[in-house]
Amino acid sequence: MAHPDIIKDFPRVPADIVAKAAQFQPAILCDVAGRRGALHGRIQALRPHMKLAGPAFTIEVRPGDNLMIHAALALARPGDVLVIDGKADQTCALMGAIMMTAAKQLQLGGVVMDAAVRDSLELEELDFPVFSVGTNPNGPTKNVPGRIGHPVSCGGVTVHPGDFVCADADGVMVVERNKIESLLALAEHKVAAEAKRIAQIKQGNVAASWLNDSLISAGMLKAGEGL
Repeated sequence: MAHPDIIKDFPRVPADIVAKAAQFQPAILCDVAGRRGALHGRIQALRPHMKLAGPAFTIEVRPGDNLMIHAALALARPGDVLVIDGKADQTCALMGAIMMTAAKQLQLGGVVMDAAVRDSLELEELDFPVFSVGTNPNGPTKNVPGRIGHPVSCGGVTVHPGDFVCADADGVMVVERNKIESLLALAEHKVAAEAKRIAQIKQGNVAASWLNDSLISAGMLKAGEGL
């Protein structure tokens, strides 16, 4: 029987919902999710072209130790995104070319880690999506217990196992497993509205229609005044 700190199975956001939600930028999903769910900007794509989307496979480690990430590679399912609470440590790398090659071979969706990676040029060639707090050539230890399949804090955001995770050049965002489907129609509307507004701007209508009212509400203009 597995240790209670290792939860091997948990509900995941369904694959069809992942596929639909993956069509939207994290920025769009953040906006329709109430401008929340974005991980701290320290967690960035290793290379700007990298993108990912999938259910979160959560891992908590002690800073500088990757024992539980090795355990996670034995348990994660194809499509899962490893979400690693590494406590924002940058004194060593928790993963490198060997582990990332294994993750790609296992058909995982990518890796999001509040920690550093190494072998960055090899990882670029591998073309497997990695989001991290930069790089460090120093290797980790493999000695310290941690947790798998429990809620974690990653980049200041609570991530539950099975939540929807997506990321692109802007960064990473997370939506609760039971909430993501309800955001899809809102995201589609947001994309259409932004495309319409950009088209208007290109035609010369650069003034924000809401600006005067907001300046009045903020006390920067009096009622009836304009800039």
